[in-house]
Amino acid sequence: MTSAAPTHGVRPSPRSRLRVTAAAVTGLAGALGLSAVTGADAAENQEAPAATCSAPPELLRLTRPLPHFTRKIVEGGAIRIVALGSSSTFGLGASSPAGSYPARLEAALRTAYPGRSITVVNRGINGNVTRDEMLRFDRDVLAERPDLVIWQVGTNTLLQGKDMWSVFLDVRAGTRRLNALGADVVLMNLQYSPRVLGRLNHPDMLDLVAVAGRETGVDVFDRFAIMKSWVEQQRYGFDVFVTADGLHMNDWAYDCLAKLMAKALERAPQNATAGR
Repeated sequence: MTSAAPTHGVRPSPRSRLRVTAAAVTGLAGALGLSAVTGADAAENQEAPAATCSAPPELLRLTRPLPHFTRKIVEGGAIRIVALGSSSTFGLGASSPAGSYPARLEAALRTAYPGRSITVVNRGINGNVTRDEMLRFDRDVLAERPDLVIWQVGTNTLLQGKDMWSVFLDVRAGTRRLNALGADVVLMNLQYSPRVLGRLNHPDMLDLVAVAGRETGVDVFDRFAIMKSWVEQQRYGFDVFVTADGLHMNDWAYDCLAKLMAKALERAPQNATAGR
């Protein structure tokens, strides 16, 4: 799809430029009363070059210790992760549940640690804000006895125009309960997408999530900056990684996000040791 939202001066993808060319040829052919069967049409049917999943290394560096997760890695015990959040945790936009980021993260971690028992439980519910998640915290999070919780926050609160301060308060309360349980926490912030960028106050939410991380002593996996790098550094159009609704990620984006998260977690033991 091609988003109607501005792309802030980013060059259109090769596939997008191809569509413009094909449209121009079709219009010219119509004006001349000719058939619009051209080489451009044939090119349109070819597969677009596969996007490369990458991000700047500094965005994959977790700086806070993950002692419980690290201990399980070192000791070889079973690892249980809860992915908490809303529709982009649930996997809205993926072609199947197996395409959600929690499912892809489980696959990536099992590849990184072959033979290990690693489970990523998907606790994303479409439309949720942190207040909704706190209401189901006991059942959906604490009852799982997780070693690590990846908590995606902020997007729906922003889009629904709700009080941003509630995100900070809920994250602080939830993190305290998880620490008491003996679970590590990583926050995940907004997605870089046309509908999020359309909210002029989205920088305020990014700042608030960053402050919540600092105040609770947990890392923020900067999904916004990672996806922004796909646009500004890799020059991908939004159609490469965002669905037609201008908000949710597609299969490629969920898989890439999971692989990058797995890389960050793989480096966590070294970071945790250095932080002591």
